[in-house]
Amino acid sequence: MPDIVLATLNAKYIHSSFGLRYLLANLGALRERACIAEFQINQAPLEIVEAVLALEPRIVGFGVYIWNVVQTTEVLGMLRRLRPEIRIVLGGPEVSYEWDGQPIVALADHVITGEADLKFAEVCTVLLGEDAVAQAALPKVMPAGLPALERVVLPYDLYTESDLAHRILYVEASRGCPFTCEFCLSSLDVPVRAFALESFLQAMQALLERGALTFKFVDRTFNLHLPTSMAILRFFLDRWRDGMFLHFEMVPDRLPEQLRDIIREFPAGAVQFEVGIQTFDEATSKNISRRQNLTRLEDNLRFLRDQTGIHVHADLIVGLPGEDVASFGRGFDRLVKMGPQEIQVGILKRLRGTPIVRHDAEFQMKYSPVPPYEMLENRDIPFVEMQRMRRFARYWDLVANSGNFTAVLALLWQRGDSPFQAFMAFADSLYVKLRRTHQIALPVLAQALFDHLTSECGVPLELAAATMMQDWNRVPGRESLRLGGTQAAEREAPKRSTAGSRQARHVVV
Repeated sequence: MPDIVLATLNAKYIHSSFGLRYLLANLGALRERACIAEFQINQAPLEIVEAVLALEPRIVGFGVYIWNVVQTTEVLGMLRRLRPEIRIVLGGPEVSYEWDGQPIVALADHVITGEADLKFAEVCTVLLGEDAVAQAALPKVMPAGLPALERVVLPYDLYTESDLAHRILYVEASRGCPFTCEFCLSSLDVPVRAFALESFLQAMQALLERGALTFKFVDRTFNLHLPTSMAILRFFLDRWRDGMFLHFEMVPDRLPEQLRDIIREFPAGAVQFEVGIQTFDEATSKNISRRQNLTRLEDNLRFLRDQTGIHVHADLIVGLPGEDVASFGRGFDRLVKMGPQEIQVGILKRLRGTPIVRHDAEFQMKYSPVPPYEMLENRDIPFVEMQRMRRFARYWDLVANSGNFTAVLALLWQRGDSPFQAFMAFADSLYVKLRRTHQIALPVLAQALFDHLTSECGVPLELAAATMMQDWNRVPGRESLRLGGTQAAEREAPKRSTAGSRQARHVVV
């Protein structure tokens, strides 16, 4: 039985805990006395407790995040009552800031704040040792500091065959962010530090040789250092095979010609760039200490859409201090014209430790007290309007980002209407009809969209039906759909794509 159990509750099975693998890889002599136990937030807490106790650990280390803190607190409460002798050590973003007074912290023996790759091994060595004085001297909360990356053992050999076959593989070539956006935890993580490129690429080669296909880079600014980003892209391009998929977070206004040349070479839909735009309002950008060149950003996004097969996932945030719904709508319309395949509309979250709180009084920022701490209302967007925006975001994800209605979507604003206003009208009507934002079957959504197009947007029935069928029949395996007496036509065999399933629906073939 292991002395140390490294545990966390993932949001979904497909996710793998990158942090736990780093901790295990860096346990040194204790590595053979430890194991990883991953769970999902939808599992019953009692079942998680039972599974942990069956391993009979002396130490349990839990990774705590905004998405699992509620469930993890419940698990820890039962562990503490059942086996008070087990030492509980916590780490992760949710307990690294403003930890005083948190119920989950009260249940722990120790909390390691920051990057615990090396610090966790130090703490476990003391806890498993014979020096009672040293154990008693361990503080409740311990800052880890920034580990020297050359001392950190890379964890990629800890991805199992099952991980490679069924899960997203998280990788990183660097840590930190040079920007100071006040809503983001990465603004506290400076400076940017890079892993040795040769060692990193050797680890990637080993994963490829084991059959890995999906790589999600968690670097906050992948294209910050041009030679490194080009070397990594060239590494994967030279070893490309069908089924591979890469995800990168990019600085949207930094795309020099050398980088443009290499990304043109990737297959359509097989590489995703996540670009955090957040707002187009310059006054709001100043409020949150965000720096970006909007002219260059727009040129880069148009290049990506017009001249490459890159799948662009662009982020906007509702509720930033100083931006109202009208201003957000203008930015949304501007982004739609640039043509990214996905626009992620997020509601501002009040993450622990971020300086966004300095605006609370002036802009009357009111957040939910429970995770994920989303904005309820502020001075410029009252609660009722924030609820409308929350529904807008959810329905946009179902209709537009899903790729299920790429041809139909443009019919909503075919008369030159504002895309934001046109989709808001649909979102309002859909909510009146269904009174829910989840558990909406795809045929129900298709029918509602068809009805809105024909009854509210003036789209001729034949055009709406033909366009809907064009979208519906692009995905193999769907049952026939009847719209106003129209039945789906016979499908052609789908063309093969190397994109992910969601990204593939956006690829025009």
